[in-house]
Amino acid sequence: MTPTPTPASFPLPPPTAADRPGAVHRAPPVAATERALPAGTARVEHRAIRPTAWAAPTVPSDPPEPERISRAALTRLIEPGDAAIGRAVQRHGVVGLVQGFYEGAPANRLGLGADRITAYQERLRKFNPVTDLERIAKLGGRFIIPGDSEWPSQLDDLGDSRPIGLWVRGLPSQRLPSLRLLALRSVAVVGSRACTAYGRHVAGQLGSELAERGWVVVSGAAYGVDTAAHLGALAVNGMTIAVLASGVDICYPRGNEPLIERIGRDGLLVSELALGMNPTRFRFVLRNRVIAALTRGTVVVEAAPRSGALSTARRARDLNRHTMGIPGPITSELSAGVHTLIRNGAATMVTSGAEVGELIGAIGSDLAPERVGPILPRDALEPPVARVLEAVPASADGAPVQRLAHYAALSEATTVQHLHELSSLGFVERHGAHWRLVRRK
Repeated sequence: MTPTPTPASFPLPPPTAADRPGAVHRAPPVAATERALPAGTARVEHRAIRPTAWAAPTVPSDPPEPERISRAALTRLIEPGDAAIGRAVQRHGVVGLVQGFYEGAPANRLGLGADRITAYQERLRKFNPVTDLERIAKLGGRFIIPGDSEWPSQLDDLGDSRPIGLWVRGLPSQRLPSLRLLALRSVAVVGSRACTAYGRHVAGQLGSELAERGWVVVSGAAYGVDTAAHLGALAVNGMTIAVLASGVDICYPRGNEPLIERIGRDGLLVSELALGMNPTRFRFVLRNRVIAALTRGTVVVEAAPRSGALSTARRARDLNRHTMGIPGPITSELSAGVHTLIRNGAATMVTSGAEVGELIGAIGSDLAPERVGPILPRDALEPPVARVLEAVPASADGAPVQRLAHYAALSEATTVQHLHELSSLGFVERHGAHWRLVRRK
């Protein structure tokens, strides 16, 4: 019987100059990293993140196992969330599937279209997944797969469309434990990119409050609400995770480059896409399902009726995660989508980090403080005494006992008794034969 070949035995192309140890990493050409964009679609401008001073030094290690190599190859071959590939992995195993692509296996054997298999076969010859694994290590990151101790098992709720693997940038430490542990107490904060000043303020405050309560804030590093939530968590030295729609070595949007680099240093950058792969509109939508599945709940701060943030909320609801919404002005179109979620019962209204924690946290240990109005001195008065106080007019002349007893529906003797009690408490004073309210200075 002929032994089944493994990815370690793939006749991969020889390493280029950029693959040699010590070489400066440059983002691979677009043609080698992603599929051609449809006609008329503008290509996304990006900037590659190169190794910095905080990147982990290259440490000699054992060769990666065949399954990790195969999954790394798939992250460059396929689009995230491909359920057909997920089913094929279940049937053939990831090593057998990638080997079948390389060999050009018959379509009926793999359960995929012949054209698709031919395209994968051609693309497999243009890159080396081992090189990707070496590059992520130079950037201070790693590639985690199902079965690793760091793999968040809640992602398995996505079924056949669960991620093939996750490229993670950020070094595990006492402050920054594994992704799996961070995800156990995490909450997603999402919303409009073109948010209002109100939305930006609320998202930043929410990120800070959640981080102060020990929650990990997860978002997508986009403009608007995402940026405010990340910055809010970082402002209080909290933990935050950015789930990207590109490779973890790509800064997008470019205006958020300082934020993304800081999250890569003080938090975690996570992506399903291999290094150098650019974001597209479709990949942003697919990224949202990972945000929803990774966290215990999703909060939508501002979202128009067609906002992409609502897709994250719907994903969270379908995965039986808590879905929450921050209300906004009823005249704001950017809050209309959130209000619809709340009105339809698809989201719970929350107004603070404490209320979010109470909803998704442990029973009895994450309770939000009860909101009550100010307690006034007259609130402690007995009802008959309070009625006498209400009967005293606000005029400087006051009123006689007989009139006060009539309005309070009490006898004159009882009214006099209560008036003296109110006088001792500083509410009323005697003015000749009349009683009047004490004027406050």
